[in-house]
Amino acid sequence: MIDPDDLDALVVELNAGAARPTADGHTARLRGWLERVVDQSASDLLLVAGAPPLIRVSGSVVPLPEGPLGGEEIADALVSALPPHARKAYRDTGIADASFRTPDLGRFRINLHRERGRAAAAIRRLPSIVPRLATLGLPPGVEGLTKIPRGLVLVGGPTGSGKTTTLAALVNEINLREPRHIITIEDPIEYEHQHRRGVVEHVEIGIDAPDFPTALRAALRQAPDIIVVGEMRDPETMQMALAAGETGHLVFSSLHTTDAASTVARIADSFPLERQNTVRQELAMALAAILVQTLLPRVGGGVVPAAELLMVGYGARQHVRKNAVHHLHQEITITRKNGSFTLEESLADLVRQGLVDRKEASARAGHPEELERLLG
Repeated sequence: MIDPDDLDALVVELNAGAARPTADGHTARLRGWLERVVDQSASDLLLVAGAPPLIRVSGSVVPLPEGPLGGEEIADALVSALPPHARKAYRDTGIADASFRTPDLGRFRINLHRERGRAAAAIRRLPSIVPRLATLGLPPGVEGLTKIPRGLVLVGGPTGSGKTTTLAALVNEINLREPRHIITIEDPIEYEHQHRRGVVEHVEIGIDAPDFPTALRAALRQAPDIIVVGEMRDPETMQMALAAGETGHLVFSSLHTTDAASTVARIADSFPLERQNTVRQELAMALAAILVQTLLPRVGGGVVPAAELLMVGYGARQHVRKNAVHHLHQEITITRKNGSFTLEESLADLVRQGLVDRKEASARAGHPEELERLLG
């Protein structure tokens, strides 16, 4: 019979072993979870105190065959995977974002945070290959964004709608086709582009630059043709992106928005009231296009994207200047010849192809009556 004291010592030793770094610098426990993510083709690993480890497979959250985790277990398993700047951020603020690489498993994005005073984490598996635009299932007109010579191109959509993937695919098409100098600024880097006809520099916040404004300010002095700002989170970054779009650069960025009108309003409303009118004038000059996308359940399983695209012309610029953004939907219908299309047109195509249920499409439409008219 094992002495209880010896058993307690054995448990301590086993737990310590699970927290020791492996050859790639990550704990054995973290590596074990990531192996399950890869083996089951999962997109995410979720770690929450009081629950077993969870993986997301085809959109559904599935528990791993392991007991509930404690907050200290989660912190012990993950902190060593963070780069120094992210460890400091977690110590100082309780929140850290970073990417890390495991040589034989791939790259992952980690968000380590606290909930109810305990450590928790969401880890996203990052693709090793940048997708081609044609493989994303977006409407064909989206390719036109790769041929815009200058200005600000915004990609909007809710969280998890594939905005980052779309940005990467757009940049990839340009990189494969044109000899351009491209700078991406991200927190953290998600897709790694190879040098093709163009040359691509990746700037990661916290490692290569302290914040987005500093990175963007430096990028403007590095003779770029194209700048990708992973997300415009603050007025200073927005202001600099607008200036870059006005001065001859092609700037891509993303925002958490639901349509073209809310995308414009989101930027203007981020500034103090006394600055908003000036910002609208600058935005009207800089804007080249707004793409907003969402993901819908696909008939038979999986998801499929629907989108709306506004190619910005004279009419849209006037609406932005006058803060009449409610007219932008109408402007999309007016500028179809320039490549614009409405969300309802995209949804109608998906329904006709049998990819999306008609009721689901109607629930997602901003203008359901327009969708019904298109479907007859």
